[in-house]
Amino acid sequence: MLEIINFYLSGVLVPSLLIAVGLYYCIRLKFFHVLKPFAVFRGLKSEKRGGVSSARAVTLALAGTLGVGNIVGVSSAIHLGGFGAVFWMWASALVAMILKYAEIVLAMKHKKSDGRGGTVGAAMYYIKDLFSTLGARRFGSMLAAAFAALFLLTSLTMGSMLQSNAIAEALEGVVGLPRVYVGAVLGVVIFFIIRSGTHSISALTNVLVPIMSVGYAVMSAVVIFRGRAALGDAFDAIFRSAFTPSAAASGVGGYIFTKAVRYGIMRGLVSNEAGCGTAPTAHAIADCPSPAKQGMFGIFEVFVDTVVLCTMTALVVILGYGDASRFGGNYMMMTITAYASGLGGYAAYFLCVAVLCFGFATVLCWAHYGLTCVHYFKKNALATRVFMLVYCGAIFVGAFAPSELSWQLSDFSMGAMTVINLICILLMSKDVKKQTEIYFEK
Repeated sequence: MLEIINFYLSGVLVPSLLIAVGLYYCIRLKFFHVLKPFAVFRGLKSEKRGGVSSARAVTLALAGTLGVGNIVGVSSAIHLGGFGAVFWMWASALVAMILKYAEIVLAMKHKKSDGRGGTVGAAMYYIKDLFSTLGARRFGSMLAAAFAALFLLTSLTMGSMLQSNAIAEALEGVVGLPRVYVGAVLGVVIFFIIRSGTHSISALTNVLVPIMSVGYAVMSAVVIFRGRAALGDAFDAIFRSAFTPSAAASGVGGYIFTKAVRYGIMRGLVSNEAGCGTAPTAHAIADCPSPAKQGMFGIFEVFVDTVVLCTMTALVVILGYGDASRFGGNYMMMTITAYASGLGGYAAYFLCVAVLCFGFATVLCWAHYGLTCVHYFKKNALATRVFMLVYCGAIFVGAFAPSELSWQLSDFSMGAMTVINLICILLMSKDVKKQTEIYFEK
């Protein structure tokens, strides 16, 4: 039953809403993220005002957004729709940028004090405020609570179990480490990090995200440089086949697919960080005076994740597609083979390290998301300790347990979150437009 629900929810309703609401915002905000790139760039200057900086907040958000979907998800789009699917991934990214901008603006505008000198914000806070202004306070409280419950479920499935499962699978396959040991070590390490609070989590992701992003980019650049003679043909293939029906369909679907998958291959289409209301939770801790200014970092986030890293992966896969295509729907092996064509036999070890870094950062980020949801319901030490134990226990079990149910639950929870969030940010477009106008006036 859950699989049938997910087929229609994540495979039909969610992508349709993403495109419709994204295009509406593009038109309402006059495509400023495309037509005014220098204004976006100026907004990326991080200001240290005593609290968490904008740059640190965005590295925390990137920790949740970046995943092995960036490594193997592109292979799936190319396999399903041909080389032209890459072009449609770029086109879809333009829609995702404005959606992430909008939800970050709303989270910043409606964030609250955390009682410890910092701030806390998430989609459930602006959902509750929205319906309060509409005279439906009780309904808003119930809807916000439902969103927070779905968010919490996603943190325990997508954010912990599925991440540890993929990390353990990679380490077992490449270096032979038993999964149970990987789960135990990962669970203990994460416990001691998250018990120190959001500041420690953001401090670690502030170091880890740039290193792993640059490292993966360098690895990809080496492969691309070695195959530079065929680079022109690769771009020609992308644009020449971009407007076939199969490429357009698989490219748009593949973009959602790639970004939504934090790790591995998810059965069924689910939303990515843009639109589902998760990333604003990280951005809302930033001590930034302008909601629109912080929203510019959301645009940058999508740019790094899709336009930079996914494009580099796509070029590597296309350059090595002659060998990679032999593995058909085994997208991990397709990607490993493509990188091996430029790096040799060490590609598996490089990608294993990449999986470990991306997955570890994602687990940290989702721990922060889960704690935010717990504090929304009950802000006390006992509730926090119980969540930390449950979260780390899920990491341990997820490393060796079958992941079928976890995938189905995360598909459902993220799909439902996205539907709720997109409807709410659509109703609040006036607020987003006003904050955008204030930013550009200044």
